[in-house]
Amino acid sequence: MNRKVKKIIENKKNLAENEVKDLLQEYDIKTTNYEIIKDENDLEDLDVSFPVALKICSDEILHKTDVDGVKLNISSKEELRKNVKDFKKRFPEENLLVDEMVESGVEVIIGLIQDPTFGLNIMVGVGGIYTELYEDVSFRVVPIEEYSAREMIEEIKGKKLLEGFRGIKADKQQVINLLMKVSKLGSDLIDYLDQMDLNPVFIYKDSYCVVDAKMILKDNKKE
Repeated sequence: MNRKVKKIIENKKNLAENEVKDLLQEYDIKTTNYEIIKDENDLEDLDVSFPVALKICSDEILHKTDVDGVKLNISSKEELRKNVKDFKKRFPEENLLVDEMVESGVEVIIGLIQDPTFGLNIMVGVGGIYTELYEDVSFRVVPIEEYSAREMIEEIKGKKLLEGFRGIKADKQQVINLLMKVSKLGSDLIDYLDQMDLNPVFIYKDSYCVVDAKMILKDNKKE
């Protein structure tokens, strides 16, 4: 574990979204471009491309949509300023994350979760509503080799979405490559990590992007 990774996770319970994305980038995992602001005064120096999303950025509020803490498709700085004012009224102590919106792709979910019997597992499935609707996921114990990553994708019903179904341009090799990087992250942090969710991850023809990310560390596990 390098110093930057250790600094991100040490003495933490949960990680805020920006911290998770900083951690992912240390493992060469692609995420959205984002900036952290405290209030509307920080908007003057904001350097992002519109449209953007505005999110609560907190290590205490992990389920942002449950508290109406996400606003998507903000198209101008004026609109952003209006939403920042609203967020700060409702969440005066929290930082805010301004996240550049990216092109939609095939949605997958990738995660890490501690199992009381088998230890740290890696998971992949079709993202969005289909994850809960079809329970279309596959698991392996960390670490995995590339052949295991390929097997995981073969086990999910939604694999056709990654194989050119009806002209959809998404490459399952991008998912395989990402699974290998997440497995490496999990192996390095196996003594610290309780759960990590990357959802959604947009898969494209020749790339991918992690749009949202959550991480819970072992010290915060609730029995």
